[in-house]
Amino acid sequence: MHAVRLHAFGPAENLVYEETEDPAPGPGQVLVAVEAAGVHLLDTALREGQAGPYPAPAELPTIPGREVAGTVTALGDSTGADWLGKRVVAHLGAAPGGYAELAVSGSDRLHEIPEGLDAAEAVAMIGTGRTALGILGFTPLGPASVVVVTAAAGGIGTLLVQYAKNAGATVIALAGGPAKVARAAVNGADLALDYTRPDWPRHARGHLAAAGLRATVVYDSVGGTTARAAVDLLGPGGQHIVYGWSGSGLHDGQPLTFTPQELAERSITSSSVLGPRMIENGGGLRALETRALAEAAAGRLRPAVQRHPLAEAAAAHRALETRGTMGKVVLEP
Repeated sequence: MHAVRLHAFGPAENLVYEETEDPAPGPGQVLVAVEAAGVHLLDTALREGQAGPYPAPAELPTIPGREVAGTVTALGDSTGADWLGKRVVAHLGAAPGGYAELAVSGSDRLHEIPEGLDAAEAVAMIGTGRTALGILGFTPLGPASVVVVTAAAGGIGTLLVQYAKNAGATVIALAGGPAKVARAAVNGADLALDYTRPDWPRHARGHLAAAGLRATVVYDSVGGTTARAAVDLLGPGGQHIVYGWSGSGLHDGQPLTFTPQELAERSITSSSVLGPRMIENGGGLRALETRALAEAAAGRLRPAVQRHPLAEAAAAHRALETRGTMGKVVLEP
């Protein structure tokens, strides 16, 4: 098979598209003919040898990638025979191997791809979708909600905007550059603004003041000065929900934090929600994955997908690292 392998930690150019041996499923596993493999910002850190939620690979070369969708073509021992021939999607967990034409997954990680979803969309929902729903579990939304979403044209931001609009909320979407702002507007935002422009806070405040509103929730994944300006839109009782932060100079590369005194003076709360707390709150990873796929199959959530050929994995990594992407990045063999 062809796969993308990492032979040495370092820059994106260290990802090499080459021929290698086909993997074989072990007991309780299946072999998937991959139609789409997810690329995550975490993959770029692991490529450089950094630690994260998953350890950097102990041995090289390795095949990165933990999200795959495709057709089951072979079964390991003790694996249910009815998986054979099914179109499936899976998050592989701690064991990588997704950037390839063939990948092995535990059968307990498989979900059938719902009718109407293609493989790339299924990959987006199994990772990005489950995360978005986990984040949303901390903030019940309704017609009285006024939501600010930073990085609103990203994979998670796209789904947050759509979900909030489906709930009847007023949504202000912040994105970097005209193309991303246009994407956020298409997703239904009531106001889409370019956070690279210094006057965006004035436009946001004017929009809210004209309607007699204050923001009730800020979903923040950029941090720094952009996040602080967004939090300034919150009214008393507002929530600042942190699920990441940018490494770019524009956002200062730091999460926005507050002292207890600052929070009390503003009458707001600020919470970081990624990790075990989000998973537990959402009923577990599998429950979040199942819900995410169902939301997409019903058409309530429409993942944004940026597709790259498998052979161009290095270019996909560079695009992620330079914030040159819109939506979930997916490799297609």
